[in-house]
Amino acid sequence: MIDQPANGLFPTRLHSEFIATKPFKIRARWAARDLALRALSLTRRVDCDGGWIRFPYYHHVFDDERGGFERQLDYFSQFGEFISLSDAVTILESGDPIDGCYFCITFDDGFSSCLSGATPILAKRNIPALFYLVTDLMGRSLTPDDAIARDVFAFAGKDTTLDFLSWDDCRDMALAGMSFGSHTKSHARLADLKPETIETELRDSKQAIERELGQVCDHFCAPYGIPDSDFDPARDGASARAAGYRSFATGTRGAMRRGADPLSLTRDQMVANWGNHQLRYFLSQP
Repeated sequence: MIDQPANGLFPTRLHSEFIATKPFKIRARWAARDLALRALSLTRRVDCDGGWIRFPYYHHVFDDERGGFERQLDYFSQFGEFISLSDAVTILESGDPIDGCYFCITFDDGFSSCLSGATPILAKRNIPALFYLVTDLMGRSLTPDDAIARDVFAFAGKDTTLDFLSWDDCRDMALAGMSFGSHTKSHARLADLKPETIETELRDSKQAIERELGQVCDHFCAPYGIPDSDFDPARDGASARAAGYRSFATGTRGAMRRGADPLSLTRDQMVANWGNHQLRYFLSQP
């Protein structure tokens, strides 16, 4: 028998728990969007002619999303090979032609489902993935009424907590072949910060990851992720380079091709229970 946690709540294990209090109008919008993309995807195809790297990224793989995540990995494997973020950046830095089609999987925020849901599936398939950590939240468990859970991570739980990876979790994941990058110390929107605070967010989170996990932290991901809204590409890209990062990930969709800048990585946001028609639609975009 599992003991009841001190706060009376258990960790979120299901996506349905994660969105338990989402309003009906938002759920209806999701359903309408899915129907529209199902129709639009009918005439789309994924480019298999080579010369690109795509960066699908996730936030969670809850217990009721595992089957969907495995299906999506199967779908990606029809069109390209899986490579690590460091290998992807090396290819882009070289400036050489990209001799195939590649996928690089990343996760934002460091939710605990990255260990329980995503890592076993990735490790079983020998797929490398990188997880961007918010270092001030390591090991935290947030209740539904916590402002960070609600306002920063859009957690709409009711009777469960939003839990984050601990350093020990990450060490276990590293043994399974996973790697880690920075998502700042506090999940701050860089556009709201002064340059010296940005410098601290990038430097301190990088140092914490390297100190705790014993691996170089070469990769940074901007929270929220929209260029010219959530961050300044020129200013913040330069800050990342000065802090010693090799890449800067954004939330802008699209493939990366020869000559693309690793300090402005485009990525395709995915949700593990989306159907293949949604993947086909987004991966058909240039």
